Amino acid sequence: MTAKPQSKDPIPAYPLWITLPYTLFVAVLTPFYWLRYGPGNFLWFSDLALFAVLIALWTGIRLFYSMMAVGVLPLELAWCVDFATGGRFIGLAAYMFDPKEPLHMRLLSGFHLFLPVFILFMLMRQGYDRRAFKAQTVFAWVVLLASYWLTPPEKNINWVHGLGPGPEAQKVLSPGTYLGLYMVLLPVVAYLPVHLVLKRLFRP
Repeated sequence: MTAKPQSKDPIPAYPLWITLPYTLFVAVLTPFYWLRYGPGNFLWFSDLALFAVLIALWTGIRLFYSMMAVGVLPLELAWCVDFATGGRFIGLAAYMFDPKEPLHMRLLSGFHLFLPVFILFMLMRQGYDRRAFKAQTVFAWVVLLASYWLTPPEKNINWVHGLGPGPEAQKVLSPGTYLGLYMVLLPVVAYLPVHLVLKRLFRP
């Protein structure tokens, strides 16, 4: 009788006191975000990371959180630094201090504070899946195209119309040229350096 081969991604049995509150938070956030911002808002990389970490908590699949580590971890850490400065550092978290934004929505957006903690915890606990760079690159291309075609330009989801708020973020290049250049540079300039650092810091 032969033994069954072991799975490459065994269920890590994350404590329920971590998994259940996280799941409940996502369950509460989803309808509020849907009603206020619309379904297209879930195409933001940070929002997708929230769901990817949720899946990883329940399944233990390293690739999911590793992709998010490559794709969003530096940006989330930058968001936390900006939040600590009251949104004055780079402006990523400035909306958290805008009284025009409902308080309950700002509280829900607080997930940016604990999301990088979860990703780092998973990296330390299970290691880094080195397929993440290629997988995140392909995933990002799909998300960027979806953001460009399926969401209104004024929302500028994932900055597919320019680096900054609104569709007027850049006027130098044509929309198609900018998007193509963005899709090429994002994995080279942003993802690859993070991938190389994660390879060194965390076991495969």
